[in-house]
Amino acid sequence: MAYIDFSRAFDTVSHPKLLHKLKSYGIEGVLYQWIENFLTERSHCRRVNDVFSSFDYIRSGVVQGSCLGPLLFLMYINDIIDCFDHKVNCKLYTDDVKLYTELRSAADSCCFQDCLDRIYQWSLTWQLQISSQKCCIVDVGKSTAADDGYPCCLVMNV
Repeated sequence: MAYIDFSRAFDTVSHPKLLHKLKSYGIEGVLYQWIENFLTERSHCRRVNDVFSSFDYIRSGVVQGSCLGPLLFLMYINDIIDCFDHKVNCKLYTDDVKLYTELRSAADSCCFQDCLDRIYQWSLTWQLQISSQKCCIVDVGKSTAADDGYPCCLVMNV
């Protein structure tokens, strides 16, 4: 079982890439323009006590406190499931991915490792950094002295 977490996922969604995905889902016309306007030309400032920073434009991310933000994020990561072989089960919850499968052979382990490698490549393509500190691989099941196991790992260039 592998638990994968994306670092600052809601804040790092690429607006051009999200808009590209929305078009690929068939969203166009007035709705597309409305979402594009919702994402672009947004600005923010920071407040510490009674002191405000200057305003900066927001160049990436979806608004977490909105109703639309989480939906846009889910549409952004929806195609991650295409990375997985039919033997590997996937559960998505916000910015967390859980993969699990039964490893009975070295071939099963290779298949699982291939899915992990494809997730890493997907994260590079779509500019969502994997948080290595929040990821883990858990081996659940019986083990015997004769069992060498079939190790898997999530390799990232950190």
